Amino acid sequence: MKLKKVMSILAVGTLTLAMIAGCGTSGGGTTAGTTADGGAAQGGAGYTPGTYTGTAEGKNGTITVEVELTEDAIKSVKVTDHQETEGIADPAIEQIPQAIVDSQSVTVDAVSGATITSDAIMEAVKAAIESSGADASAVTSSEGESAPVENQAVTFTAGTYTGTATGYNGPVELDVTFTDSAIENIEVKSSKETAHIGDIAYEPMFADAIEATGSGVDAISGATFTSAAVRNALNDAAEQAGCSDLAAFQKNKVSHEAGEKITGEYDVIVVGAGGAGMAAAAQAAQNGDKVLVIEKNAEIGGNTLASGGQYQSVMPYLVWDEKDPDATTGVYEKTGESYDKVTNQAKGNLDVLRTIENWSEEPFDASYFDDHEYVAGDIEDLSKAGVHEDYLPILKTLKSQIKSYLEWADAEIKAGKNEEDLTLFSTLELHEFQTYYGGLRQSSDGKEWIYGDVELVKQFIEDGQGLKEWLEDQGALFDEGKQLTLIGALWYRENMQLGADFDGDGKVDEGTSGNWGAYFLPVQKTLEDNGGEIMLRTTANELITDGSRVTGVKAQQYDGTEVEVTATKGVVISTGGYANNIEMVQETNLYWEPSYINDKTESTNRGSLMGDGIKMGEAVEAATTGEGWTQMMPISWVDNGDLAFGSGAPCVYINPTTGKRFVNETSERDVLSLGEFRNGTEVDGTQGVFLEISNAESVIWPYAYATRDADGNVTFNNEDVEMRQYVRTVDQLGDLFKELGWVEADAETVKAEIEAYDKAFINDTMDKLDIPKTGASTLIGSAEKDSEGKYDESTYKLDDVPLRIRVMAPSTHHTMGGLKVDTDRHVLKEDGSVIEGLYAAGEVTGGIHGGNRLGGNAIVEIYVSGRTAANAIDADNK
Repeated sequence: MKLKKVMSILAVGTLTLAMIAGCGTSGGGTTAGTTADGGAAQGGAGYTPGTYTGTAEGKNGTITVEVELTEDAIKSVKVTDHQETEGIADPAIEQIPQAIVDSQSVTVDAVSGATITSDAIMEAVKAAIESSGADASAVTSSEGESAPVENQAVTFTAGTYTGTATGYNGPVELDVTFTDSAIENIEVKSSKETAHIGDIAYEPMFADAIEATGSGVDAISGATFTSAAVRNALNDAAEQAGCSDLAAFQKNKVSHEAGEKITGEYDVIVVGAGGAGMAAAAQAAQNGDKVLVIEKNAEIGGNTLASGGQYQSVMPYLVWDEKDPDATTGVYEKTGESYDKVTNQAKGNLDVLRTIENWSEEPFDASYFDDHEYVAGDIEDLSKAGVHEDYLPILKTLKSQIKSYLEWADAEIKAGKNEEDLTLFSTLELHEFQTYYGGLRQSSDGKEWIYGDVELVKQFIEDGQGLKEWLEDQGALFDEGKQLTLIGALWYRENMQLGADFDGDGKVDEGTSGNWGAYFLPVQKTLEDNGGEIMLRTTANELITDGSRVTGVKAQQYDGTEVEVTATKGVVISTGGYANNIEMVQETNLYWEPSYINDKTESTNRGSLMGDGIKMGEAVEAATTGEGWTQMMPISWVDNGDLAFGSGAPCVYINPTTGKRFVNETSERDVLSLGEFRNGTEVDGTQGVFLEISNAESVIWPYAYATRDADGNVTFNNEDVEMRQYVRTVDQLGDLFKELGWVEADAETVKAEIEAYDKAFINDTMDKLDIPKTGASTLIGSAEKDSEGKYDESTYKLDDVPLRIRVMAPSTHHTMGGLKVDTDRHVLKEDGSVIEGLYAAGEVTGGIHGGNRLGGNAIVEIYVSGRTAANAIDADNK
């Protein structure tokens, strides 16, 4: 990741707008206004003409702007110096100056995902204007208002030109057809932008650009990076077409004027159209309610759409059955189809079960760690401190289950079976107890402990048993024969979504693969088939109350149109968490060392995840819980913080300085992130950068850098992607490390570390490694297996095996804290009383995951809680 410190001239030209300029003292500007000849300028009724400098604090340091004023207008705004992060801040630096000139106001909409930079640019412009002697408050417009736009005529050399710009996932190429005076057509030539997240910017921005004959059109909420790419690609094409006035082209836009206030009455209003919101909406519609969903982005899906998509829930027919321990197949009751039982798929699971079997049943005693260092994820030590009373019944039941399984498993191993080939043990109680100890955490100062509310945990895990069937009944398609794992999941119990299958042929319908098809198309169809409505590009900002209950929602559409709607039965807040609001994460933080979350911290979250719902709830006296415990995603790309996907089972994590492994790669996410912060390196301000190395033919769930056809067949794309992924043999590592520049490790040390790891895997001695590992699934190198399915060490090789090297670092991913709720998802006040008419579901709530969420627990929880809220509304109004 590189930091920019360059001049950005992005908004020029003059728009005339009558203003009243004050004559107060100067603000934060640093340079007096000058005329072209250097003399002091005296204004008439408006500004004092000249160029003025203003500064403000951005995310990474001072932002400096130059503002050119005429007597009656802001002529241009230039960001002349900044230290903001390339890629993340670029949209704000490109868009905010132009927006200020277009609107002739220092108050414009911030760019989602770059709020701090946006606000800083506005503050710097305000300071520059005030340094001229003018009153910047006179050029502050209210939210949703914009000045009329007077577009300028421009000419082109007619033809079709390909404009190129950098989007979120790579180059965006647009074929732009010009007449001699207009844009006639825009088509996407090539794009790697994420479906239903980035590519939602194309249609509305293309339409606006054609109408405006320009690229100054509004960005699309939820698709900030792609929006910037559209503008820049249009500019590139216009320049190739010999645009007569490129500055005017860059300014031309469509004025979206506010319409009449929208009102309406519904039974249920859902705020937020991610997984929890759409689950609530679909269930409420199935219950016969009239439903409205309000969503600030231009498409439904929220953060769920950008997630890995697998969810944790045991599939009983695929795992070990105490009643029939030797069974090799099981029947999915819903379809009557038989499937092979799944296996452990890894070494070390039995060790985990033995630790749980020996877990102390004494009441949890935090003082145990007065004499023992607390290490997150060390369950051997944690098990000796006891168990919280509310989880004791679960532990006792689980111990009985484990005892029966281990008696069977030990006999199988004694008879020559490999641990990884044994039928997988998995129960609801194991899931509940791992959620408990996986979230049982101590604050960084050692003064506080947190763990998940047992009733909320049991509810989402037990009700998750019917989730797949509910989605399938609406058209979702899952892989019924697998129980997978992913980063920080602790076990193999992931349900793999494939997409939508509305025609019932057992294959993914064209254009419906992945999260979009499995989690959103089916429930959207259910909602709309039952008369429900979705209001996109609409931001809810206030809950309406009658003094005793919540009765509705106030919102505003992207064009400023006000919305005020009534809910006769209930409002569900499902706006997600606040992991993209780094300031809020820092302010609430109790868990991480303060230096680990700083102004350079990135997030896997979409720009809309800012904690809006929590703030709305607090405004009506809602209590919050667990906000100090933010989860870092340990496998995030260093260039933008986006989720890289994957599992720690088939790989090793390497310290770039020492060349050594530093953590059990299948640990919880916070354990992995902590290890990375302590053992990674800093690259251009990004902390915790490390190397993940795996066999290039191993599977990275859910198919990172891969394509999947309708039958589920996967083709891996093992090409190099700068500062993300490289494929090399072990003898090429030295050259790669030199190329990267920041890797100090010796390639021979890394090779020796891999060989030691692989030999321990072959010989079942992973527990004897300097950094022991549980859940390892495969070799990094390769070896042949003998007739008994055991690896033959004499055939082991590494030298010519292609390795996949991924470059990653931690970034904020999930906020465990949020609105306090009960098991019906009623929102509660501080005194525990219910706020009548208000419900919450999904990541906007707290109290469930404790201090750390297991990988795959989010999707099952948000869909279960959404349905729970809808059913509670139904029950409360009968």
